[in-house]
Amino acid sequence: MGYRTYLDLIHDLTGNRKVLSSGMRREVERCTRAVDLAREGRKVAVVCSGDPGIYAMAGLVLEILKESCGPGAGGLTPGIEIVPGVPALSACAALLGAPLMHDFASISLSDLLTPWEIIEKRIEAAASADFVIVIYNPKSRARQRQINRARDIVLRFRPPQTPAGIVRAASRENERIIITSLRDMPFDEIDMQSTVIIGNSRTFAWNGRMVTPRGYGDKYRLALHKPEGKNVP
Repeated sequence: MGYRTYLDLIHDLTGNRKVLSSGMRREVERCTRAVDLAREGRKVAVVCSGDPGIYAMAGLVLEILKESCGPGAGGLTPGIEIVPGVPALSACAALLGAPLMHDFASISLSDLLTPWEIIEKRIEAAASADFVIVIYNPKSRARQRQINRARDIVLRFRPPQTPAGIVRAASRENERIIITSLRDMPFDEIDMQSTVIIGNSRTFAWNGRMVTPRGYGDKYRLALHKPEGKNVP
């Protein structure tokens, strides 16, 4: 059971198993159907992208189970196993370098389930606290200006040259990686398949990588030690 696009990515794994899919914004329908099938005694897998517990279906499945399998509910109460995956923030961070080496906040710009006023408050709070900021769902056909507004909020607390990374379709065929600055963020390169990572006040770009220091350099000597009398490249 899953979103059609995600199931297409694993068609070589499904074999002769029964596959049920649907389009965008049918999450409740998919998860409810999965729970119903599981309560009938079937083994069901709900397929997500990234990690199922991060902006995905694990929470919704548990909510539906709570409502439908509580005290007095008929039928079986199925067991559930949540299989962890690689979330977009980890995959994108690895492609960009090491931008999440210190504290960070993850914020979705989708206002389908969360009012935009609350999203703005979260962006402002994360920016003022100097978190590295990971932005999910930055832009869609219906939401074109939210990423611009998010950038403008962060600019109130960070210098324009703050490094920013954009990863589109991480680990897929049409993967694209951009390292830029907060000021020069190319909005035309951002869509729903993109994840944006904005550095904190200490993040720097080096050799095509984004790096956020953890603080080791404040306590330890990081320069390569060259033994006396030897040439060490």
